[in-house]
Amino acid sequence: MDPRSSAARQWRVPAALPAVKVAGAVAVVSLGLLLTDDDPARLVLAGVAAVALLAWAARDVLAPVRLAVDPEGLTVIQGFVGYRRLPWSQVEAITVERRTRLGLAGALLEIDAGASLHLFGRADLDADPVDVAEDLRATRPTP
Repeated sequence: MDPRSSAARQWRVPAALPAVKVAGAVAVVSLGLLLTDDDPARLVLAGVAAVALLAWAARDVLAPVRLAVDPEGLTVIQGFVGYRRLPWSQVEAITVERRTRLGLAGALLEIDAGASLHLFGRADLDADPVDVAEDLRATRPTP
C-alpha cells in the first residue's frame, strides 16, 4: 500500500512543522551573519546548522506521512523518504513508552516488527501516540 493512496487511516507531520524548520534555518544564518566578527568559523557553523534544518524540513515535505494502517498491515517511514510495508503477521507488538525528562512528560509509539523497531512521537504523528496505538490495535484483525 502506498501511503499516498487512500488508506484506512494515516498519520503525518503537522503542516506547520516544515515552515518552522525553514524559519529556524533562516534565523540561524541571520545570527551567524550578525555575530561573525571576522570569524568565518561561526558563519560556517551557522551554515551547516541551516543546511541540516533545511534537509530535515525537506523530509517533512517529501514524505509527510509517517504511518499508515489498513486491514492488511502497516506502512511506516524508512530511511530519508522511503516507506516499508509491514503485514500484520510481522508486527509483534504495539506499545507506548511514557517518559518524563526535565519535568516534561512524553509518549513514544513503538511498533516491534521482530527484526526492526519503529518509533513515532507526537511530532511524527500529529496526534497522541496513545490514541494512535489504540487505533492500530482496533484495526488489527484478530487471529
